[in-house]
Amino acid sequence: MSFTDLTHALWEFVKKYYINSIVYKTGYNPVNSATWVILLILACIAVYKVLVKYSVKFDEYFVAGNIPYIVFGSSIRVVEDANFMKPPVCYMFMSPFIYMVVFAVAFPVFVLSLRFRREKYWIHYGAFGAVLATLTLVFLFTHLRVVNWWILPSAFAMAALFLAAYYVLTSRFCRKMCNRLSLAVFFSQMLDGSATFLGITFLGYWEMHVIPRLLISIFGAWIMLPLKIVIFAVVLYALDSVEENRDLVNFLKFVLIVLGLAPGLRDALRMTFQV
Repeated sequence: MSFTDLTHALWEFVKKYYINSIVYKTGYNPVNSATWVILLILACIAVYKVLVKYSVKFDEYFVAGNIPYIVFGSSIRVVEDANFMKPPVCYMFMSPFIYMVVFAVAFPVFVLSLRFRREKYWIHYGAFGAVLATLTLVFLFTHLRVVNWWILPSAFAMAALFLAAYYVLTSRFCRKMCNRLSLAVFFSQMLDGSATFLGITFLGYWEMHVIPRLLISIFGAWIMLPLKIVIFAVVLYALDSVEENRDLVNFLKFVLIVLGLAPGLRDALRMTFQV
């Protein structure tokens, strides 16, 4: 095989498994899914090491300060879903690049907040994110028609019911799992599962991720709810059983919150406007 043939084959591979899935919004495939998982792990390691150098405590205040940026990221993703952005700009607001964009916006504000208000940094950091999130949501609600008003309250209500059951069971049988960050992880993941269930069952949406798409094609969208419950009950039990290096454990919980809340909010908002 000549160098030209090798180059052409490589380009066709990249185009088929990476570029086309973004340009044509065909969803994830096994190749890019594995790639994004590896990049996510490497990115999390890098971010954790950077934040440790700033002596950040990964507690509920850290999570609270970041929630507005998650809402901002989910909202700006819906702006792209609604075709307010055109190529090639829109590609930067699709997964996985949207996470890089939000990080690029949030991190400088985070550092400045730490430098000027060390003890209460999360308030000022979160306030800036809240402004961004509010402006984006206002844009969506003033430029798009609300079609399925019931989606957001229904998804949140379902997640809250699952959270209530989790709280009752863990507070009685496994109190180490009944802490604020674990509760936040469980709620965010159930919000994602609830939004997926509602969208596929009632509105004809489809799952973009490979393994969930396969399971849904076999069992139906309802499978996402018990699947989330089992997986994250096990994961949280394992994390809350670790006694040393709690900062790392809490950072991992924060990552799980982002991975649940961000797509859950995006899906619920997208279905609200039916875009």
